[in-house]
Amino acid sequence: MKNELKVAIIQTDLVWENPADNRKQLAYKVNAISDSVDLIIFPEMFTSGFTMNASTVAETMDGTTINWLKDLAQHKQAAIMGSLVISGNSNYYNRFVCVEPSGRIHQYDKRHTFTLAGEDKVYTAGTEKLIFEYEGWKICPLICYDLRFPVWARNTADYDLLIYVANWPKVRVSAWDALLKARAIENMSYCIGVNRIGLDGNNYEYTGHSGAYDVLGNRLDTIAESAESNEIINLDKAHVSKYREKLGFLNDRDRFNLEA
Repeated sequence: MKNELKVAIIQTDLVWENPADNRKQLAYKVNAISDSVDLIIFPEMFTSGFTMNASTVAETMDGTTINWLKDLAQHKQAAIMGSLVISGNSNYYNRFVCVEPSGRIHQYDKRHTFTLAGEDKVYTAGTEKLIFEYEGWKICPLICYDLRFPVWARNTADYDLLIYVANWPKVRVSAWDALLKARAIENMSYCIGVNRIGLDGNNYEYTGHSGAYDVLGNRLDTIAESAESNEIINLDKAHVSKYREKLGFLNDRDRFNLEA
């Protein structure tokens, strides 16, 4: 159990629909992290970019990328996370995975598929929220479009850290900035969003705006817009407990059941 957690945010461009090249460049970035860290976060669909050509890039849970993540996590002695295209049960999933140094895997399938891009026509939506524990921290991982739906992120389990991985385009990035901050404030948790940069195969532009916020909505990072970045953020569990006890906002949350 750790009272402090060191998190590395990997804001990067992605090679369109080329898992091998993306693994190569991400391995380089991870190995360039000189400090010891606890978590390393990649963007959404980190092996391909946000593609609807699922059959071109899909892998299985015992495929090349998952095994690569296991090796990399063990080598860096850090949990590594992000989403990628996974096939299984005759379906495709936009699946968040967190691979621990031990090889243990946590997984979450994106609940809100992005209908504007036709993601709902290609990928099967998840139905279960995931909250897992790592180094004594309760973590809730979500993916991109999930950010627009606060009820799904609602902190009824007293998680400590909310994570969003994304391919969120420049044209709507002001919403990304506002909603990340809002999710931190309303859930009284740390909130980290990791977005990509660059142009994808559909010529959509991404400017990053990855960020980390504390429970009061204060910005913790100094990540530059549209820049490659490997920034390390230090999180302190005492900050979470201090303000939850002092302010008690979560005690006054509405009581209702969430239906799928």
